[in-house]
Formats: sequence, C-alpha cells, structure tokens
Amino acid sequence: MADAMLKAAMAQPGCLGAETERGADRFGITVAYFEDEDAVKALEDVRHLAAQRLGKDRWYAHYRVRVARVERAYAGP
Repeated sequence: MADAMLKAAMAQPGCLGAETERGADRFGITVAYFEDEDAVKALEDVRHLAAQRLGKDRWYAHYRVRVARVERAYAGP
C-alpha cells in the first residue's frame, strides 16, 4: 500500500517530490511535498481514504500526522 500511495502522490499535480525510508522489515516513513494545501487535498481520493482506514484498523497501534509548511530547506556536505 505504501508503494501505491507514493506512486499516487508523485503523479498528483502539485507534488514537488517525496522522501521515503524503509527498513528490511518494510516498516518506514514517507514524506511527500506539495506546492499548496489544495494539491494535498486533491490527493485524498478513494484509494488514499481506504489506505488511511486500513492503517487505523490493521497496521498501526499509533500514528501521527503532521501538516507543515517548509520555508527553507538545505543540506550540507
């Protein structure tokens, strides 16, 4: 499901990119970046809502959602 949601996010107009990390057990995190809140809301299609429901019902005892605005980002050597 994570792979399908990443693919859907990357195909969404307004998606600026994503970062994902997975362990050998496939447990991990994906963060997608969008140009504005309207682009984020447009991602909330039937598949995304189904994934959220499965996450709450089957996969996660706890989860956290963060919506944030990135004003600046940079990396070093």
